[in-house]
Amino acid sequence: MISLLKPKSLFARMLAIILIPLIVVQLITVWAFFGRHWDNITRYLATNLSADIAVVMDQIADDRSPEQLASTARFARSYFQFDTEWLGIAAPPDSPEASTSYAGRQLRLNLNQRLDQPFSMDFDSDPDHITIYVQYPEGVYSLTASRKRLFSTTAFLVILWTVGTTILLACVAVLFLRNQMRSIERLAEAARRIGLGRPPIRFKVEGATEVRQAGLAFHAMSNRIQRQVSERVEMLAGVSHDLRTPLTRMKLSLAMITDESARHELEKDIAEMEAMIEGYLHFASGSVSEALENLEVVELIQTTITRDFNNGGNENKKIHFTPPDTAPPAIPLRRMAFCRAISNLINNALIHGGNCFVSVEAQEGLITILIDDDGDGIPKDMRRAALKPFARDINAKTSTSDTSAGGIGLGLAIAHEAAMSHGGELLLGDAPQGGLRVRLQLPI
Repeated sequence: MISLLKPKSLFARMLAIILIPLIVVQLITVWAFFGRHWDNITRYLATNLSADIAVVMDQIADDRSPEQLASTARFARSYFQFDTEWLGIAAPPDSPEASTSYAGRQLRLNLNQRLDQPFSMDFDSDPDHITIYVQYPEGVYSLTASRKRLFSTTAFLVILWTVGTTILLACVAVLFLRNQMRSIERLAEAARRIGLGRPPIRFKVEGATEVRQAGLAFHAMSNRIQRQVSERVEMLAGVSHDLRTPLTRMKLSLAMITDESARHELEKDIAEMEAMIEGYLHFASGSVSEALENLEVVELIQTTITRDFNNGGNENKKIHFTPPDTAPPAIPLRRMAFCRAISNLINNALIHGGNCFVSVEAQEGLITILIDDDGDGIPKDMRRAALKPFARDINAKTSTSDTSAGGIGLGLAIAHEAAMSHGGELLLGDAPQGGLRVRLQLPI
């Protein structure tokens, strides 16, 4: 339960680290103020007010003639700023606030100790004054005092100051944290693009010292990766060029051989070597040098099936493609690499099974391409090895893992490399038809 309440983002966690202690300190301050200071101030004000009221009431304790009442009114106004009035009616009951507020309870407690007559209090009729009604046999004597004589405004000022400073400091913290987080967010976005196989963004290294060091290290790492990939492609391209030259001479020499059987065997060996060289280049170069385009997955799959498997324009009855009800959005893809991966996977399914079943599913943030066959499949303990380059002879009942990419065990490896270069994943499982299910997942 606690783990669910923890902030997930770095910004939220840093903000919580700053704000939680600040809020706790402010709450403790408010609690201490109300528990000690406000309580003491309220009791002090109630004691003084009740003493002043008792002094005024003593003036009419024995004489409540009109002359004495007028003299007492002048006395109360001059010394205590009280407004007094003699009423010939019964005292009204206590108002709700007089009974429920802490200040009202403190004033009643002190008046009970100083007055012998019954009384009631009205705190609700006037927002700026409170009225005390003292009951005498002849009538009621009312005394009106300023509300400030009992209620301290400093409590509300402290609360306002506490809340205001908390909000102000929180805004300042958010402003500074956002500035610090921008450099981290740019670094995270650059790393995400590298993981998705997309060109990295160049960002300015700024922020705290640690963030600058991480940014510089990321730039150095990205440059090394790009350099190593380029060097690999260039090296294999050079090797391919160098190998094709002697192969061409061997083909010319074959024309001079009169023995048909020997020439036929040598031609097969040369063709296999050429296929191996092409397969190596496809796997090594992958799709690094190809630019990304926003393409429709469903349209590319249909184009690949039509181009590579519908011979002479006739529909291949062994390939069953089921498009989704709603077409997924276009995503950044390398056209040739993606089409080559789909072609290899469908070719594998047709070779190792009688039929190939292709479908596309669009989920939140993910496009999944399912390629199933009804063949013998691949045992679970051999599926990891099947994705490795040059993996052969891994099927339970067939002689090779795949015969695409020249039959050298690179079909699944090329598809896996294409998935990884797009930030996706290639998974092997069991198809509903009993064969192998290849699940190609690409991020949206």
